Amino acid sequence: MQQSIQPITKDLVLIGGGHSHAIALLMFGMKPFDGIQLTLITDRVDTPYSGMLPGYIAGFYSYEECHIDLRQLTNFAKAQLYIDQVINLDLENKKVICANRPEVAFDVLSIDIGSTPATISVPGAAEYTIGAKPVSNLLQHWHRLLDKVAAHQQKPLSVGIVGGGAGGVELALSMQAHLYQASKVCPLRFSSKRELIDNNILKQGALEIHLFQRDAQLLPNHHWSVQHTVKQLVTKRGIQLHLGESVCKVEPGKIICESGLTVECDRIFWVTQASAPQWLKATGLTTDEQGFILVSDTLQSLSHQYVFATGDIATMVNHPRPKAGVFAVRQGKPLFENLQRFLLDKPLKSYIPQKQYLSLIGTGDGRAIATRGCLTLPPHRLLWQWKDWIDRSFMQQFSRGQNN
Repeated sequence: MQQSIQPITKDLVLIGGGHSHAIALLMFGMKPFDGIQLTLITDRVDTPYSGMLPGYIAGFYSYEECHIDLRQLTNFAKAQLYIDQVINLDLENKKVICANRPEVAFDVLSIDIGSTPATISVPGAAEYTIGAKPVSNLLQHWHRLLDKVAAHQQKPLSVGIVGGGAGGVELALSMQAHLYQASKVCPLRFSSKRELIDNNILKQGALEIHLFQRDAQLLPNHHWSVQHTVKQLVTKRGIQLHLGESVCKVEPGKIICESGLTVECDRIFWVTQASAPQWLKATGLTTDEQGFILVSDTLQSLSHQYVFATGDIATMVNHPRPKAGVFAVRQGKPLFENLQRFLLDKPLKSYIPQKQYLSLIGTGDGRAIATRGCLTLPPHRLLWQWKDWIDRSFMQQFSRGQNN
């Protein structure tokens, strides 16, 4: 006797291919849920894993190793995939408004679109700098820079990085390592047990890295022990550190600070505090002062119970945390469970993120710094191997899950 197919009764739409949604899609594929039409709307077919991005910049990973293929993932989850940019929401009629395709109706909506570095308040930043996000744009400019360096190996190069948080520091160290290798000024030997980049050679080289930070310390939201360790390493590596300098204007090839400091740079990368996209402001969702969606412990919007949000774009009102990938990854499973519970009209579960978390900061030379709370371990090859294992294990779950 032929089994009857259960009709679609609910439309579940996911906006964005962030870490939480990638995990939720994987779990929908492993534990199919009857009676729903699952749809992912995203503006790119592959999504970068933030934990491996600095390693990719440093030259340790291939593009495929640090990106999740959303076509394969949605196929596995039996979900529709719409490649488009979301520009607004009609929450009253429960529709997603896209730039190019017709409106997409939903019964339940989840948003995981990440964030972008804030550039609006600084004249010239949006026009003359390269934002760390979207990652696809960053990598496009990075590949062009590598090609230019390879073609003109002895030509001096000055790179400016604005933002002295963990992202800016990792980007500076990783770019420096790869650019020296590409220019053959200082070929790196990652297997060496000695100091892998010699400061004297750096000073004689044709590459300058400038790191600008408005606070008096790097990594201002971290413990002083890791601040000290990172500052020591950055200084030893010959990166020119500009602490307590607020960038107030950017001109073509030039960074201008409030103090009057002006530095000429061939490329300027912007890795400052995260901001939310402008279109969210017009949706009617309750947001914080920065424009991020305020959510409860169940990851639901405070204003619209049928809207969920995770990752950088969300702020947990009872448990605010830094905008870091580690939290987006941890939210994937509780998001999946609460989406299912909401669709089944079951009580939702509260999720409380950890207060302390392990940070492994890659230094671009085959080592990493480890920090958790007040404990900090200096750069070491074994710490990089540990980070590499964690990151590869995270990515492997997608290929393993789809092959089961």
